[in-house]
Amino acid sequence: MNPIKYATDFEKSVLIDNFVKRGWSKCSPEDNWNFYWACVSNVYKIYNIDSGYRLNDDQIINHFPNHYELTRKDLMLKNIKRYRKDLEKDGSLYAEKDITGKYLYLDFIPTTFTLPSDYNLFVEEFRKTPTSPWIMKPASRSQGDGIFLINSLSQLKKWSRDGNYTMLNNHTANKETYVISRYIGNPLLIGGKKFDLRLYVLVTSFKPLNCYIYKLGFCRFCTVKYNAGINELDNMFVHLTNVSIQKQGAEYNAAHGGKWTINNLRLYLEGTKGKEVADKLFDDINWLIVHSLKAVQNVIHNDKHCFECYGYDVIIDNDLKPWLIEINASPSLSATTYSDRILKLSLINDVINIVVPFNEMPDVKREKSTTKESLGNFVLLYDEKRSIRIHSSNTSSKETPSKNLKRAVWK
Repeated sequence: MNPIKYATDFEKSVLIDNFVKRGWSKCSPEDNWNFYWACVSNVYKIYNIDSGYRLNDDQIINHFPNHYELTRKDLMLKNIKRYRKDLEKDGSLYAEKDITGKYLYLDFIPTTFTLPSDYNLFVEEFRKTPTSPWIMKPASRSQGDGIFLINSLSQLKKWSRDGNYTMLNNHTANKETYVISRYIGNPLLIGGKKFDLRLYVLVTSFKPLNCYIYKLGFCRFCTVKYNAGINELDNMFVHLTNVSIQKQGAEYNAAHGGKWTINNLRLYLEGTKGKEVADKLFDDINWLIVHSLKAVQNVIHNDKHCFECYGYDVIIDNDLKPWLIEINASPSLSATTYSDRILKLSLINDVINIVVPFNEMPDVKREKSTTKESLGNFVLLYDEKRSIRIHSSNTSSKETPSKNLKRAVWK
């Protein structure tokens, strides 16, 4: 039997070591590969209607054609807003609101606007709480690049005058689309420092939705203690948890990389807040992940040749409420510490075991089957074939909708 032929755009050891361990044969992306771990730009080329490229039944690739509907910050926002409105029109229980007008189950993204198109709407919202900080992010960049905080309209106008936008308030052409979100100013702190969660979610199909969550996610800590003061708005070592930023700081510890395992976080929360509170938090996180995927279910081009390993970034506030910050299409596979390398080596191993079951030649016509052992550290989060539809408007249950979501085992 001929070995599986792999191609990759990333010479990362956590990838290559996994391919070699399986006895796979390396080839070029231009060759007749069976498994391709591609960068997003090459995925665009493959699925460009002008390319004429057609994948064979024995080929699988690590991105869906238009994955950016979920991973571009402006498109994620647009799709989640549309999803909520659609559920409201359907009279779904999942679109219920409280007396203040907030969603009971779908309030998991901060108030956010796209600039320049939503500039006037942003100004209207800003003036309700004129001293609150907001965070600006380029819609299509990653690793904290181009992010900054503001707490006045004059700061935004100055930034616009400096050449970043042209006539921001008149909605004319801009150099780059940005999103601006209400800053989570009350983050849960541990040791006085802000942190977020990096969670890995594997999607093997959008129609029907089939997704898994990785138990070995981690927390990323800032190197400097949190300070909400106006004088610290420009200090990214206080506000941004991205490792690419924090490792440049004088306080960065290369031994542990400013990271904590999800397991440690859970033990900490159970010890300080109680098990019931910790359980609810992690159920809420599972909940927001599934809803974010459902939000793009009807716009993602579901292709049997594709899978996706997303990197979810979630912040927890001091009320133990999780907020979805962004979703990464190509979460970093670089290892900053030894434990980081072991984690990512294991992550890729478990991804491959699910999308290439039993190390057999890929065949998109064959029904994929996995054993409990082959899941490794992944846990089935949602299987639409077997689960109650999350946004069914016909449910007659008196329980809260979250009871319908399969609870992932994080321990």
